[in-house]
Amino acid sequence: MRAMIVGAGLGSRLRPLTDLCPRPAVPVRGLPLVAYQLHLLARHGVREVMLNIHHLPELLIDAARRFAPPGMELHFSHETELLDTGGGIRRVASFLRESDPCLLLGADMLLDADLARLVGLHRERKDAWTMLLRDDPRAARFGSIGIDAKGRVRRIGHRFELPGAVREGLYVWANVVSARAFERMPEREAFGHLDAWLTPWLAAGAQDVRGEIWDADHCSWEPVGTPGEYLAANLAPARLSYLDADALARARGVRFEEECVIGAGASLGAGARLRRVVIWDGEHVPAGFCAHDGVFAGGVFHPCDGPA
Repeated sequence: MRAMIVGAGLGSRLRPLTDLCPRPAVPVRGLPLVAYQLHLLARHGVREVMLNIHHLPELLIDAARRFAPPGMELHFSHETELLDTGGGIRRVASFLRESDPCLLLGADMLLDADLARLVGLHRERKDAWTMLLRDDPRAARFGSIGIDAKGRVRRIGHRFELPGAVREGLYVWANVVSARAFERMPEREAFGHLDAWLTPWLAAGAQDVRGEIWDADHCSWEPVGTPGEYLAANLAPARLSYLDADALARARGVRFEEECVIGAGASLGAGARLRRVVIWDGEHVPAGFCAHDGVFAGGVFHPCDGPA
């Protein structure tokens, strides 16, 4: 089975950290974020993964290759100009069509869900597109999808609405997509997958675009899109069904000490006092330096303010 991790954006909301590193490669508890998606996909039967790249592409290629599970084949689509989510998918549609269905994942999250089960439901219903949704009180903040009693998508955030929605869930940017769905893509290079692909399709009467709502016991999801979210993801141990992330990080020299994540090869000068701080690989914190709630990267301390 094939999948795509859609992550070529600039990661503007995560600046200044993404000035140093592309968003899918930022370290979360000592592992690049993309490592989590790759291991999740591998656990559920994916053997070939496409990643679209743009900002600091060499860093993302290196991170993906170093942390991909054994036996996984990686492919890269280098966008010299950003094509938005739908345009990035369209550029590699021929690759994705050969897997019927394929999986599409976002790059700015920690997700744990039974994707094989989601694929099974999609095949059983013979749908064209299945969106994984989470029963989550944060839906209004991050964007919700409304579905009718049969699970058919009837509302996409504030973008589009048809009558009949009876439930809503938070869109966790995980999708199962059949080959025939690519026939509905607009004939242009750059476009968003929700606004320009799914919305016109639904407006035309699509009955085979479905949302599947799972509760927190069956779908764990945390965003990693802002500095506050990034810090929170680093300070809370990830309990994942598919990867012992902390054990893998410790094996490469990462330390977890006193509410801090200290990257491989990083060092602290005498008298440095830190609390709730992430130190990237190879960094040196000067002697006597004191700080809290932030990231030490690129030789500079970056406070992480804002909501987690």
